[in-house]
Amino acid sequence: MLLSFAQWLQSQSPEFGFLRVFQYQTFRAVMAALTALLMGLAAGPYVIRRLAELKIGQPIREYAMASHLSKKGTPTMGGVLILLCIAVATLLWVDLSNRFVWIVLLVTLGFGAIGWVDDWRKVVNKDPEGMRSREKYFWQSLIGLVAALYLVFSISENSNARVLELFFKWVQSGFDLNLPPKAGLMVPFFKEISYPLGVLGFVVLTYLVIVGSSNAVNLTDGLDGLAIMPVVLVGSSLGVFAYVTGSSVFSKYLFLPHIAGAGELLVFCAAMLGAGLAFLWFNTHPAQVFMGDVGALALGGALGTIAVIVRQEIVLSIMGGIFVVEALSVMLQVSYFKYTKKKYGEGRRVLKMAPLHHHFEKSGWAETQVVVRFWIITMLLCMVGLSTLKLR
Repeated sequence: MLLSFAQWLQSQSPEFGFLRVFQYQTFRAVMAALTALLMGLAAGPYVIRRLAELKIGQPIREYAMASHLSKKGTPTMGGVLILLCIAVATLLWVDLSNRFVWIVLLVTLGFGAIGWVDDWRKVVNKDPEGMRSREKYFWQSLIGLVAALYLVFSISENSNARVLELFFKWVQSGFDLNLPPKAGLMVPFFKEISYPLGVLGFVVLTYLVIVGSSNAVNLTDGLDGLAIMPVVLVGSSLGVFAYVTGSSVFSKYLFLPHIAGAGELLVFCAAMLGAGLAFLWFNTHPAQVFMGDVGALALGGALGTIAVIVRQEIVLSIMGGIFVVEALSVMLQVSYFKYTKKKYGEGRRVLKMAPLHHHFEKSGWAETQVVVRFWIITMLLCMVGLSTLKLR
């Protein structure tokens, strides 16, 4: 929005030539981060107070750890603050004609809406389980598949008009169309290695990345500040990949696919950075507010979508290793419990409690120890992920 206004002022008078700085994505990214941060810090106390007045408090499951019982009633759905800051900062500083920013925003807000309904049911119906899994996965799958179908063609072409042409060409070809190498699965640490996926393979992979990331972040969001800082770190790292991928010069030098327009996602990632840090101000232990599913599902979906656009799905799994391990710990625990119950008549557990962060709590770690150590691990994994830019 401000970019268009600055360009209009420049066209009216040469006196506004200094506004050329708005053309730089790095400048607008910094301003988006500051805007989201200051907005979040200013609006945070009001949002928390309103959530408390509306009695939107966090319900605690009966089988939760005893140390968490004191958190019952803490305002939840604080993810609304994060999404509001991201949306406002992004719309203010981004190039509104960029198609990738809009699809990321739509996925983020779409998953946020699912999380909002889930949280609302938990609060209003006093049901700690909220939206049933089957219903939640249906809406997540719908948004994920629609996004995947759009991205498979938008990454292959440079404009929405060409995207539509490619879509019709795919239909006319009997759903058998070869995609350019940049739409393949990129393998880190190797130069120009891309495994062709085809339209169907791309859609399936994108669906798994978006929906999987969304649920993995949601499972990680179980301790004060545990999820938001890794989201900030991974999102910021993906912003670097977006900037490089969107530059024809940098992408060629670093042997990365050039995705025209992807660089503008740096502004979105910066807004997510600012909003996340503002939320962490209130979410650090002892938390004044929880993000709830409205924040966790949305932020996870955003990370997955950005990773797909910049063709770094594998790198996302590296940098977001904490999210991956948390999700796998739940899958392993549930699967093993069901298997042993069927075989021995009594369910057995691999971990003391799932997700993994609760296992460490049960093992004697303090909540703050788990959180900070998981942050440190994420920092190291993001460094490994960023190293793939050059180590090839």
